[in-house]
Amino acid sequence: MRQAPLHTEWPIQPLTDAHAACDHSSVPTVAQTKTKPAFRKTAETFAGGAKTLGQKYFVSPEIFAEEQEKIFAKQWILVGHQSQIADTGDYAVQQVIGESLIVIRDKTGEIRGFYNVCRHRGTRLREDRSGHASAIQCPYHAWTYGLDGRLIGAPHMDDVPGFDKANYSLHAVNLALWEGFIFVNLSDSPVPLKEWLVPLAGKFSHWNLSVLRSARRIEYDVRANWKLIFENYSECYHCPGVHPALSKLTPYDAAENDLAGGPFLGGFMPITKGQSLTMSGNACALPVGDVSAEDFHRVFYYSIFPNMLLSLHPDYVMVHQLRPESPDQTLINCDWFFHPEAAGAGMSDPGYRYNPDDAIEFWDMTNKQDWHVCELSQQGIASRAYEPGPYSSRESIPAAWDREYLRQME
Repeated sequence: MRQAPLHTEWPIQPLTDAHAACDHSSVPTVAQTKTKPAFRKTAETFAGGAKTLGQKYFVSPEIFAEEQEKIFAKQWILVGHQSQIADTGDYAVQQVIGESLIVIRDKTGEIRGFYNVCRHRGTRLREDRSGHASAIQCPYHAWTYGLDGRLIGAPHMDDVPGFDKANYSLHAVNLALWEGFIFVNLSDSPVPLKEWLVPLAGKFSHWNLSVLRSARRIEYDVRANWKLIFENYSECYHCPGVHPALSKLTPYDAAENDLAGGPFLGGFMPITKGQSLTMSGNACALPVGDVSAEDFHRVFYYSIFPNMLLSLHPDYVMVHQLRPESPDQTLINCDWFFHPEAAGAGMSDPGYRYNPDDAIEFWDMTNKQDWHVCELSQQGIASRAYEPGPYSSRESIPAAWDREYLRQME
């Protein structure tokens, strides 16, 4: 069946419900969204003499514990997308450095985050991973909290001298939205998310990330250090041998980057064969946003320190959310986001076909290829024979990522 032509521009209407209204990130100006970034070939930003990290950074429990405190306890951590808790009372339970958090949409439509800890005896409030609730009730002694975290019910506590429900709300966690994605920060007084993400302000607005919907999530358990996942994502030097199908659609040596230093890195690779990165090579859905004609033939890849990988295709957006579990284990949630009207669009056009599996199957295959070589790297790095090796000029972005990681660990 003929696919929708890739150059067709489909208008995007912003959603008027609470999903879009909850995104408190700054609205970019026209000038911001139209500014043409300065892209440079990967090899042009290579710093000669760069080598891979030492063994201890991949195998040491002490280094892993240090990362948890210096990075994951202080930085803004991706925990999901606002569409995944779309309605009042929808919630998701997330884990961040061993802390269990409840992320929930309250009665006003606002998304809030709380520690999953009862204020009575410290009992874990929610055991499930997601769901819907009109209130949060402790399974032990039935202390009950509103969706805004206030204690609204505490059996037999009225006769306790000095007890005041107002003093026992759930402990809140810092939470903020960026382009519809939900971030939390466990530190006491973090830099506001909007300030932290200033280099990305308006950069992705024409992809309409806040209104997209996840068609599917696949969870991966990778027996490799989380840094190997970032380093692998940041280069295509490995693509000819590891990703034959991907290499047929996009040349491994054609990457250009506009962010080549700091906590946010990435750029684009051209699509030279077919219309999209799918099993068929065809576009599988409506364009996700107001993508320019030039960008219809590009895939953009950005790493957002310390746990988000953002892949922007013309017809879908793929997001990897990393959760380091140990020096040699990383859990990864991968979501594929599509235009909210993609499934029902084109009903009057017999040539249009919404086929998200075409993209999901392609990247599930590619992801597994990546995870396999990352696991092989983990195994080899653990050997007494390992020593840091030189990066090639095709690996300027992973080398830059290493520099930022070491800076964060100072």
